[in-house]
Amino acid sequence: MHYNSLAEFLKTSQGALAKGPIALVFAEDEAEIDTTLRHHLNTGFATVLVFMPDEFGLAEDVEPTVHRISFDTLQQGAVPQAVNQINDAAIGQWIFYCYNAEYLFYPFCETRTVGEMLAFHTEERRFSMLTYVVDLYAENLQRHPNAVSLDTAHLDKSGYYALARPDPANHNHPKERQLDFFGGLRWRYEEHIPAKRRKIDRISLFRAKPELRLGEDHTFNDEEYNTYACPWHHNLTAAICSFRTAKALKRNPGSKFDIDSFRWHNSAPFEWHSRQLLDLGLMEPGQWF
Repeated sequence: MHYNSLAEFLKTSQGALAKGPIALVFAEDEAEIDTTLRHHLNTGFATVLVFMPDEFGLAEDVEPTVHRISFDTLQQGAVPQAVNQINDAAIGQWIFYCYNAEYLFYPFCETRTVGEMLAFHTEERRFSMLTYVVDLYAENLQRHPNAVSLDTAHLDKSGYYALARPDPANHNHPKERQLDFFGGLRWRYEEHIPAKRRKIDRISLFRAKPELRLGEDHTFNDEEYNTYACPWHHNLTAAICSFRTAKALKRNPGSKFDIDSFRWHNSAPFEWHSRQLLDLGLMEPGQWF
């Protein structure tokens, strides 16, 4: 189904949000839109919304399975505004959001659906889930100048770290159970990345509730939603394997000609399997076995 605007979708298709979990995909360019949608449909999302300009195309097998909404994803603040509107229309549902050429992985996702994972997470009285954005990049930029290649995708196997998240409202003391995570291409090429965009943590999975608001820094106005675990034990975390930073570094004039290859001594082929991400410590199974 194709809607001319988010307002039209919310007015005419309330029933589409009655069944979750719900995935929101924001297409910033035409790279791997179809594979992104197929991946999340196969993961088990009951409803998938894709926000994209009219000039972008969709594959024939994908178009009937998603709700397409005409949308300018590059407008300042557009994505958090859309997420917040969906939140208000889908109270109680689990919502996931990502961009095109991004792929959600969670522990044991090869054999368990996202709904099963979120049911367990809810039983632990958790209503949000921390996801690390793990940068992917093509092995050869001469062959793949936009840095996107599913067949030759690589990731960094080390170089990730966390810092305490200061609380300006409490004399910059560290916030409880909150950390700022760094690594990947945003760390290796930090001279090309604005300081406020270098973090790789994102609360991509959350349960909608009244007055919940997502900010442009990928955190929420409810501090508990921004925590990585509950007070009594470790919880599940997930990973978003993403070509987004690699694409931006090769698209932006300030960095495009400075980078001949993203590969370094800590690069490894991406295996497209949750086991690799668990072994590298890029997500946490918590108490889910």
